[in-house]
Amino acid sequence: MPRPFCHRRIAGQPAAPVFKPAGIPTLHLDEVVMTLDEFEALRLADLEKLYHERAAEQMHVSRPTFSRIIDSAHTKIADALVHGKALRIEGGPVEAQPGPRRCCRMHDLADEPRLELNLQRKKLCPREKEPI
Repeated sequence: MPRPFCHRRIAGQPAAPVFKPAGIPTLHLDEVVMTLDEFEALRLADLEKLYHERAAEQMHVSRPTFSRIIDSAHTKIADALVHGKALRIEGGPVEAQPGPRRCCRMHDLADEPRLELNLQRKKLCPREKEPI
């Protein structure tokens, strides 16, 4: 019997649980399912630009495990984009990180003096669609 998965820490849920090609009903599309830990790995590595070592610490997994998670996520996204499939984000061995829900690093800056600078640049959070 294989060893059970350890729960992986995630900071929040995706803004939308399903992404699909425009103009095609979901009924007519094949679907790729990405787990919440794969979504979190993408957020940490590709959006937050963290090194795998630091991202693995945040998710409470080893660095090799983090690399396997991110590789799986990249493969699933490529499959969905190249073959025109719907991408559903759900499930997986995860536990929500305690504290406020977080979608991106931009919201962490709200308590820092750099907030004024970011407002001048009119940066938008991709999730909230409002200036930070």
